[in-house]
Amino acid sequence: MKIISVNVSRPRLVVWNGESVSTGIYKVPVAGRVMLRTLNLDGDRQADLTVHGGPSKAAYVYPSEHYDYWRGELPGTELPWGMFGENFTTEGLIESSVRIGDRFSLGAAEVMVTEPRMPCYKLGIKFGRTDIIKRFLASGRTGFYLSVRREGEVGAGDEFELIGRDENNVTVADIPRLYVRDKDDFETMRRALAVEALPESWCAHFRQQLAKGGGGG
Repeated sequence: MKIISVNVSRPRLVVWNGESVSTGIYKVPVAGRVMLRTLNLDGDRQADLTVHGGPSKAAYVYPSEHYDYWRGELPGTELPWGMFGENFTTEGLIESSVRIGDRFSLGAAEVMVTEPRMPCYKLGIKFGRTDIIKRFLASGRTGFYLSVRREGEVGAGDEFELIGRDENNVTVADIPRLYVRDKDDFETMRRALAVEALPESWCAHFRQQLAKGGGGG
């Protein structure tokens, strides 16, 4: 379990549907070691802080293993590391085995898994196609966000060393599954609500689903 590429960018203006849009999704690999801070990596910024960034989304992880899938889905599309807007392109970390609340030492930093990535229209801008948003979510290959528990320098080659797991056993893959398909899996929703690391926006959604479905609180 390691970083194979560290990717950063500052927001830029692009034209989409005739309008100028500011986005930080155009990440590019950087060499050497980079300081991972509470809100982001040095040299990296988010454009729209209402939906991106913040303590629960300090860095975005995307597994390198998913790139082969997308090469098959999107023939002819160039897919360099960072194409999905990720800060860390990784090896050995898959959504179905990583739990919300997992804690890792990473280089000189310590991080915690908080939530999957839910795609917004800016992923469509990056790929030049609006259908990528639905396809990305349906694929289950969402990647995930990290919060930073201890700041420190990180770089390509650094290992993710597991130092703590949440006992509720809710994986990253469980969250979009509950959101998209299994809206009556009340048992997993209740376990998700017990995960301290899960952001309140997700907790509110699951409480609403439980109330609506008669699953109780």
